[in-house]
Amino acid sequence: MIHQSQNITDYPNNNTIFSVWKFKENSNYKAVFERLCALVSNLNHSYVVRVPEGRTSCIMGIGYEAWLKLGMSSPLPKEFKSFEPIEGEKYTAVATEGDIHFHLRAMNAGICYEMAKDIYEIISPVADNLVEVHGFRLWDGRSILGFVDGTENPIGDEREKFALVGDEDPQYKGGSYLFVQKYLHNLKAWEDLSTSDQEKAFGRYKLSDVEMTDEVKPTNSHSALTSITDAQGNDLKIVRDNLPFSNPSKGEFGTYFICYANKFSTTLKMLENMYLGNPIGNYDRILDFSTAVTMLIINKGLTSPYIGNYFIDKNMNLRG
Repeated sequence: MIHQSQNITDYPNNNTIFSVWKFKENSNYKAVFERLCALVSNLNHSYVVRVPEGRTSCIMGIGYEAWLKLGMSSPLPKEFKSFEPIEGEKYTAVATEGDIHFHLRAMNAGICYEMAKDIYEIISPVADNLVEVHGFRLWDGRSILGFVDGTENPIGDEREKFALVGDEDPQYKGGSYLFVQKYLHNLKAWEDLSTSDQEKAFGRYKLSDVEMTDEVKPTNSHSALTSITDAQGNDLKIVRDNLPFSNPSKGEFGTYFICYANKFSTTLKMLENMYLGNPIGNYDRILDFSTAVTMLIINKGLTSPYIGNYFIDKNMNLRG
C-alpha cells in the first residue's frame, strides 16, 4: 500500500481544529507554501509513529484563487472554481474569501494544538487567519442539535469511491474537493420545538437515529433534500467530517460542516436543494435554525457568512 501524505478518508476523530487563512499581498507566500507542504507530510508521517492508534491527521486544502497565485498545475481540476452565492427565496449561501484551509484531527486535543502551533509559526508571517474553530465529539457523534451527524456517511471502500477523484480526471486522481461551512444554531428556537417537530426537520427519529420512511418524512426535511442520485438512480454521496463547537458564555453553539467529494457538483446539488428547495421554495427546514457565519468581524460589527470551496492535492506537491 502506498502511503499518501494526506489521509482525507479517515473517520472523524474526537478533537479537531479547523482554520482558514488568506495570503497577504506582496508577501513571500509561495516559498512558505512549499515549507507547509513539507510540514504537512512530516506531521502525518510523524504521528503514525508517535501515536499509531491515535488516527491523527493534518489536511491542507488550497482555494481557487490561491491555486492561481501559487502557479499550481494547469489545467485545473475539472470542477474547481470559486464558490458562487446560492440565493434562495428566504436564505442565501454567501461566499467569502479563503486561500488555505487546515483540518487537524486527533484523539487528544493536545496533538491538535501542537500541530496548529507548528503550522501557524510558518504561515502567520505571510497570511491572516480568518477563521479558527475547535471542534469536539459530542456523546455518540451527535450534533449540538441533538441528532447523530453523518449517519449517511459512506463507510469502508465507499469512502474512497465518493471522496477521491477517479479516472474521470486522471491528472488529479486521488485528490478531493473540500467544502466547508461554519454554522451557528439558534438553540432556544430549536429547543422550543417538540421532539416530533425536530424529527420532522431532520427526517430521522432522535433517540434511535432511524430514518423515517418516505411516506412519513417531510419533503423539506434535511435528509430528504440531501439524499440525491444521478440520472441512472445511483446514490451520490459525500464524506462528512462535521464536528460541533461551542462558546457557552457567548451563547454560541454551532456545527462546522466539512465534506470531501470526488466531484464538487455533488456537494453543489445538495446545497441547491437546501437553499433553493426541491421543488423551488421547498428549502431545508434546518436553515430556520442554522446560519452559516464567520468569526471575521467587518463593517461595524456585521458578520459575513463563510462558505468555502478548496481542492486537496493527493500529496500536496507544489506542481507548476
